[in-house]
Amino acid sequence: MSEFAQIVVSGVGPALPGVAGAGDLVTGPAPSAEPVDPAVLLGKKGLKYKDRATRLGLSAALAGLRDAGLRDEDGPPAVGDRVGVVVACNYGNVETICRVVTTIAAETTRGTSPMDSPNASSNIIASEIAIRFGLRGPNLTVCNGDASGLDALHWAASMLRAGRAEQILVVGVEPDHETVRKLVGADRIVDGAVAVVLERAETARARGARVGARLGGYARAGGVEECARRLGCLSPDTPGGWYVPEVVGDTELPAGLLAGVPRHAMPDVWGSLSGALGVVQCAAAVARFDAGEAGPFYALAGREDDGVAGLLLLAPGDPR
Repeated sequence: MSEFAQIVVSGVGPALPGVAGAGDLVTGPAPSAEPVDPAVLLGKKGLKYKDRATRLGLSAALAGLRDAGLRDEDGPPAVGDRVGVVVACNYGNVETICRVVTTIAAETTRGTSPMDSPNASSNIIASEIAIRFGLRGPNLTVCNGDASGLDALHWAASMLRAGRAEQILVVGVEPDHETVRKLVGADRIVDGAVAVVLERAETARARGARVGARLGGYARAGGVEECARRLGCLSPDTPGGWYVPEVVGDTELPAGLLAGVPRHAMPDVWGSLSGALGVVQCAAAVARFDAGEAGPFYALAGREDDGVAGLLLLAPGDPR
């Protein structure tokens, strides 16, 4: 398999408050939007002992698989061995972890619930998605800070180019609750998930899948300016817009960086996105392409003190 095989986005599945479809990622939700209710989307069966993040991830995964034509309304067509899962999430099971640690400190291990054991695994969301939907391809979780979402897309693309899978479902998810707010230091957390399905362009063509965007290249750097410069080396065209990293407090983006290029700050709309940021950026770019915008778009995520990832997103018909 060529390392230069074109990777495309063939499905988008949002599970965010007030979002009925990918287009709402551009316009934003109504201020009074209700939280996502996974039981309405999935049914109540099998959700009782699952953390909020797992339930949200399952909801987005189902929507993404359906949008990509990999699952019918009444059940799955022939998928499984050749479909993988990559989840980007930093705080998904932190509530369970804190509860278990507190219980052990106060009562020893005898006080813990056996129902908490699977939820204490960092890979619980990806595992539950694979089990519920019968996806037996590669399965992993990326949880390395704000860049996790773009890194997850990169790892998924790498596995597709290596022939490890036909499609990979990438899910970015973060929950909103008191424990996460204390750790993040923010008063608004996204409490939602977005899934995108990636596959090789020839695979999408062969099955007649709709292509929403193409992955044009990935970069990693120590700062935002250097990462943006590297993305510019991948595409000589001035971007049609760029998705900026999550910034906290008084931290500002470098003055003059990509001057004149429209900035799209997803956390301004949804609150802190953390590990889900890059996947949400990718899905929003697909919505802009669907609306007729030409792009290309830059997506950047990460921190100056922790590394910055960048992804170049191209329109479906872009020949590069």
